[in-house]
Amino acid sequence: MNIHERIKALRKEANESQVKVAEAVGITPRQYQRFEAGEQKPGFDNLCALADHFGVSLDYLAGRTDER
Repeated sequence: MNIHERIKALRKEANESQVKVAEAVGITPRQYQRFEAGEQKPGFDNLCALADHFGVSLDYLAGRTDER
């Protein structure tokens, strides 16, 4: 599973909107939409913020493990 697939699944699991996640991690909603669509890869700081927001590891976001 790719990063964009993971963040989309995590967002839906948390029942959050794209706007809410974007605000929580300090990016614009359009930038988050690009991440989720796979059009743009998040930088390290954004990856860390997303992992913290969803309560998962960076390895989980990257698809390197299925252990959260």
